[in-house]
Amino acid sequence: MTLSKILSIVFLLAALGLGYRLYLGVDEVVEEEKMLERTEARIIEKLEMLRDAQIAYQGSNGEYASNWNELKEFIEDGRIYIVQRTETTELLDYGEEVTTVSVDTLGSVNVQDSLFNENKFPDFNLDLLNVVPGSGGKTFEFFADKIERSNREIAVFEIRDPAPINPERRRNNNEKALRVGSRTDSSTSGNWE
Repeated sequence: MTLSKILSIVFLLAALGLGYRLYLGVDEVVEEEKMLERTEARIIEKLEMLRDAQIAYQGSNGEYASNWNELKEFIEDGRIYIVQRTETTELLDYGEEVTTVSVDTLGSVNVQDSLFNENKFPDFNLDLLNVVPGSGGKTFEFFADKIERSNREIAVFEIRDPAPINPERRRNNNEKALRVGSRTDSSTSGNWE
């Protein structure tokens, strides 16, 4: 065998090895991005569940739960009342309309059974609802307060991921961390929407 054939074979093997390493590197990056997307989807699902619980809590208590223990207790023991609202409008002789509104409470259901039933969330575990997926056991940060807007007090809340796994969300002191609600506005939206 000549030297040029040996060098050709060595370069071919080196090129194949380098190509395989490049493929593995790209595949690793793609898999990491898929894992990040799956984890963030699970975090968003939990934030949406916590938002639903906060809205129900606020509807019953006039304010939002300021910590996980308050919200958990409400989910376990709280009730959501089923209300029927009826409006009747009567036309008076002189053309004016009078509307009468009546509200009847038809009953109540347990918060957990109403919001997190087995049909919608078959793997629901209340004890793990406040644990951030993929965080190694860290829990969501809770904030609730009342702020003044247009000379009236409104309730606000925010629930956020304290330690995002996505490097993009960790920038500027976790400024873009996944969160729902707002500390400064009456919004119940998530920052992913």
